[in-house]
Amino acid sequence: QVQLVESGGGLVQAGGSLRLSCAASGSVFSIRSMGWYRQGPGKQRELVATIFNDGDINYEDSVKGRFTISRDNAKNTMSLHMNSLKPEDTAVYYCNAVVLRQMNLEASWGQGTQVTVSS
Repeated sequence: QVQLVESGGGLVQAGGSLRLSCAASGSVFSIRSMGWYRQGPGKQRELVATIFNDGDINYEDSVKGRFTISRDNAKNTMSLHMNSLKPEDTAVYYCNAVVLRQMNLEASWGQGTQVTVSS
């Protein structure tokens, strides 16, 4: 199994920046991709960005050009650099890993970290 721990959330004014980090432990060799999801107040959880083992990256349209996802495979960490933050970015941000376990793909989740953007 893979354990994920997020850090770096907080309160920031609109236009500001934050950096989220996710540390993976356990069966990290089974990770096929990692990503960030978020769930805003009264909203469903949505994908923010994904980075695959081959380096491919996908972003949700509203964060393109503002957020940057990266991985350090040597340290088993992933980061999300968030710039030009908007109040609508306010959400709990979750670290996600897709792992291959017994020939099935499964999702592992962190506990979440709160990001609040004030206007």
